[in-house]
Amino acid sequence: MLRGIGRWLRIAGYDTSIAASGSADAELLALAAAEARVLLTCDRALGARVTGALVLDSERLDEAARALRRRLGIDWLRAPFSRCLLDNTPLRPAGAEELTSVPGSARRAGETVTACPACARVYWPGSHVRRMRARLERWQAL
Repeated sequence: MLRGIGRWLRIAGYDTSIAASGSADAELLALAAAEARVLLTCDRALGARVTGALVLDSERLDEAARALRRRLGIDWLRAPFSRCLLDNTPLRPAGAEELTSVPGSARRAGETVTACPACARVYWPGSHVRRMRARLERWQAL
């Protein structure tokens, strides 16, 4: 669930680091402190060791989104689709070569196609983007 909410935070435009499975608590605590990050966890004991940590009580994304909005003031419409979901890199407009990988039916006038400079993943508007945007709007209204 934490990996999922981390990706949704990226979709909303937040700089989010997702810990690797099996990371040691001490390593996570040191990283969060060094990068001045809010620690999100489902582990109450770990959360109790960090001032400002947020312990998510529910396995449901909607409940986690509500908690993040209420307790941290997360703006789910901050900068949608501006970061790579995979590696967190800020996206840039896609170049001519990258546009060739986008299906013709997905290229609409006025629609922005972006690319990740780190992993070369190309993002274009489509029905999945509309569905994700609708979820962000629903969470923003919580």
